[in-house]
This record gives sequence, C-alpha cells and structure tokens, in this order.
Amino acid sequence: MVAIVKYGIIGVGMMGREHLINLYHLKSDGVAVVCIADPHLPSQKYAQKLAESFDWPLQVFAGHKQLLESGLCDVVVVSTPNMTHYEILMDIINHPKPHHVLVEKPLCTNVSDCKKVINAAKTRSDMLVQVGLEYRYMPPVAKLIDIVKGGALGQVKMVAIREHRFPFLVKVDNWNRFNCNTGGTLVEKCCHFFDLMRLFIGANPVRIMASGAMDLNHKDEVYDGRVPDIIDNAYVIVEFDNGSRGMLDLCMFAEGSKNEQEISVVGDIGKGEALVPESIVRWGTRAEGRNGVQTILAEDKRIKYDGLHHGSSYLEHLQFLSAVRARGEQAPAVGLHDGLVSVAIGVAAQLSIQKGRSVTIEEVMHEQLLQSTKS
Repeated sequence: MVAIVKYGIIGVGMMGREHLINLYHLKSDGVAVVCIADPHLPSQKYAQKLAESFDWPLQVFAGHKQLLESGLCDVVVVSTPNMTHYEILMDIINHPKPHHVLVEKPLCTNVSDCKKVINAAKTRSDMLVQVGLEYRYMPPVAKLIDIVKGGALGQVKMVAIREHRFPFLVKVDNWNRFNCNTGGTLVEKCCHFFDLMRLFIGANPVRIMASGAMDLNHKDEVYDGRVPDIIDNAYVIVEFDNGSRGMLDLCMFAEGSKNEQEISVVGDIGKGEALVPESIVRWGTRAEGRNGVQTILAEDKRIKYDGLHHGSSYLEHLQFLSAVRARGEQAPAVGLHDGLVSVAIGVAAQLSIQKGRSVTIEEVMHEQLLQSTKS
C-alpha cells in the first residue's frame, strides 16, 4: 500500500483553494491535505467548506508558524501574497522538521530575498523546494517545448510571447494592486513567460529593454487613500548570452482575445507556435514552407482536473509528488535558481520602464550596482 503524503497549505485564498482542489484529484495517488493556515477568516471558512465536500478533515491555523509546529504535514504549499513569501520560506527552511515545499510564483518580490532563500536552502539537503512556474506544463506549451528540445526547429533565435487578457482579479485586501506587494506586474505575472523564454532558448539573459504603463486598469480605485500603481501593458525585449532574443507583448485590457497566450518560437530551420486555451500547436520548417506546417490539438490524458490553468497545476503537483516520493533521488523540475532568474528578468524590466533605458541582469543581480542606479 502506498504511504499517504500529508500536505499543508499556507494561504487559502483563490490559489490556495485551487491547490486544494488539485490535490483532491490526486487522492487516489495517496495524497491528503491535513491542515491549512491563513489569518483571513473568510478564506479559512471557504477552504474548510471545500475540504468538507471532499471528506477531508482539516486542522486550521491562523499562521504558518503554528502549522509548522504542529508536525502534521510532510509537504507545504505556499500560496500567500507575494510579499510574504520570503519570511514564510525562511521559517520553513529554518524549522527543525523538514518540510518539502511548493511555493507559488514569484519566488520572492526582489532578487535579494530570492538569493537569501537559495543560500538558506543549501543547508537543507533533507528538503525539496519547487517554484510554481506551472505554465511549463500546459499541454500545448509542453508539446512545443518537446518540439524545440527535439531539434525540429534548429537553434532557437527568437521567442515571442503575447499575453492579451483580462485585468488582475480581486484578491484578499487588494494586496495585488500595489508594486510594493507584488514586485510589479512584470514580476508578479510575467515571471512565467521569462521562465519559458529561458527554457526555449537554453541560455542566460543579459540585457532587458522595456516600455510599459498603467493606461486603463484600476485608475479609478482607491485603497486606504492610495491609488494602485501596477502597470497594465508592456513590451519587453530580453537579450540572451547566445545572441538569441525574447519578446513579451503584455496587455491586460484585452478581454476580446480568442487566445490568452500565443507563443512563437523561431529557430534557424523552422518555427513553432502554441495557442492557449485553444490548445493548438503548429510547427513547420523553412524548407517545406507554409504547405508543410503541421497542426495538432495538444492534450495530456493524465490531467484529471483542468482548473484555472488548463491542467498545468495538476501536472505540476503530479511531478512534485513524484520528486517527494523519490526521497532525494529526483530534483524538483523547477528549482530555486529558475525562480530567481525569472524574478530578476521581471525586476530588470520594471527598472527599465522606470529609468527609460536598458538594464543588465548583472545590475539587478548585484545589489550595490542596483543601489547606484537608484541614486
């Protein structure tokens, strides 16, 4: 009989409850959510009601420290507001009892905190920490990754990612309306896309140029006397150390889009693209031209629950569960370094908009250089 892996969820707002539902669909794989922590009473009650419908009795805590002290769980999912990730992760890493961790993106809201978490985690060989950059697992994206890694497009030269979507959703206490809490839109939302660029290109970012603004969304909102300051549209160009380039086209007032994400990867011998949520993948070569383009509907039969991210969160949990059960023999698919670089590109893009110039990754990776740019 498979041993039950016991989960705790820290933060049971919208994403925390989404994780709860995903984990319920892994119940037959030997998963149980046994405890949650959240200071927000309405979120607690929503999560309890959900768990009751799954016949999962939950121990409820007001804070993450009480959950850790309880010793009830083996794995924790951190799905709290971005600005709380650093403190919570450090408390988990420094706790005597080891807990494997799946932390929602972004890893932290700034590079300095990401690096401190990485350094602390190096002292805990008894723990796995995975970053929730689950867009990798969306079936059309995963298929395009396979095509690229299989060499069908040759050496990747350009990656263009368009996300045209709806505005940011309402979150508890409207925390996601302010850069100081989120790290900025290009950290909070777009770390997913910077992670995909690195994955497709297989190289390291060196320089970022961005233009963006807050043009339409949230301008008429006021919270405790403050007007939101998060941008709602941007263009971002990322240059990589192998000469390749990535481009992000973000618009968060484009509800009239058929696809939320359109990803294009062009190599020296061919081109591929993935469309979400249509789940269509197309690819072809320069030699065969338009008539040689193949089109498929990308599916993954393992998915038992589509949820908010087209089944990618379910596949993320499936992979992380496998790593947990491998007892140190299998590394997390998305490590802390991946989380750091995805944040660093977002930070550099935000700074590029603020300063009106290009920004190097070296600047944001080295705190003294970054401080000198702010003076």
